[in-house]
Amino acid sequence: QDVEKEREPHVYLSKEEIKEKIQSYNSSVTDKLKMTLNANGIYTGFIKVQMELCRPITVQSSQSQGRCAPSNNETAFYLPDGCVNTLHISSTNTVREVIEALLKKFLVADNPAKFALYKRCHKEDQVYTCKLSDREHPLYLRLVAGPRTEMLSFVLREHETGEVMWEAFSIPELKNFLRILDKEENEQLQILKKRYATYRERLEEALGGVWKPG
Repeated sequence: QDVEKEREPHVYLSKEEIKEKIQSYNSSVTDKLKMTLNANGIYTGFIKVQMELCRPITVQSSQSQGRCAPSNNETAFYLPDGCVNTLHISSTNTVREVIEALLKKFLVADNPAKFALYKRCHKEDQVYTCKLSDREHPLYLRLVAGPRTEMLSFVLREHETGEVMWEAFSIPELKNFLRILDKEENEQLQILKKRYATYRERLEEALGGVWKPG
């Protein structure tokens, strides 16, 4: 079940509570991805984000990274399903900063405004997917939930179709999307034609058998 926004009130922890939470968290970690508490009260740790992207992304080569203008080194393609990325972040990093860091790690040239971060959690034998606001702090949510990803996991998605910021796409990106759609449409059309050709052939064979004199 998808929930549009996270609606639960947040209970902010004291420094002592954070220290205790981190100690408890680290004692339960099984993948060595522990959290570290700094003297200034800021803590660092790891989160895993599953990429659930339906639309193609535009990836730039390392040579063209940092350029604002579109280049020939940019390619649009679909990210494989189930791709999971691990990020090392701090308790001060917001959802928007996490999205930007993910895109930078993948060398994605798309505008971060096209994407949203969700949290997926289990409550009363049901799975809920909640869209997080840009001001949320993912590491805090990870700390409170504990290290078990089956209890809480993060998912990167595009904004829903009705809320896509089409003005955030460049002209080359939009043209790439059209080319991909044209290719997919042609592939589906060929499959459909082949299916009906086979069906027609079998019908003609059946009719030939019925009308065969004998």
